Amino acid sequence: MKYIYDLHKTMLERNLILVYEGEFTQEITKSVLAMAERNMDSMGEESNIKRKVFNVMVECLQNIVKHGEELIVQKEQKPSAIFMIGKQGGAYIITSGNPIKNEEVDKLRSKLEQINGLDRDGLKQLYKDIIKNTDLSEKGGAGLGFVDMARKSGQKLEFDFHPVDEKYSFFSLKTTIVKE
Repeated sequence: MKYIYDLHKTMLERNLILVYEGEFTQEITKSVLAMAERNMDSMGEESNIKRKVFNVMVECLQNIVKHGEELIVQKEQKPSAIFMIGKQGGAYIITSGNPIKNEEVDKLRSKLEQINGLDRDGLKQLYKDIIKNTDLSEKGGAGLGFVDMARKSGQKLEFDFHPVDEKYSFFSLKTTIVKE
């Protein structure tokens, strides 16, 4: 039972406002967003910061719902992803993680590195170019959400890929929104 205390202690130390791990659906996404919004309201957060945080949260959660791959490590295990929001100093930290196919890692890494290599004007132009030149698939907008997250946060997107097995890797994404 010590793990419960250890988990609680870690959540307090990292000032985690909300953590959800498990299957993500549109209904669960709505609930997670509502809980996070209530938490920010109870902390008296300014509306412009709430709007940025909410926008990044929506993009993260939609990414999980639309692009997360089903990862079955053992028989009967459900697909699993994680979403966390915390507050450190004057910043909100939004972190998500979900399985993706190994064949998608290089393409995704390249897209995120491109985004991180751009300044504010470059991000704005890339956003316009994607909207103008891309046929959006039913899964999403060719990285449009990542560009939007970088624009809204004004920070570089932190990411990592942890190999799970020969077929899947676990994609982690961290977005920081600094209160101005």
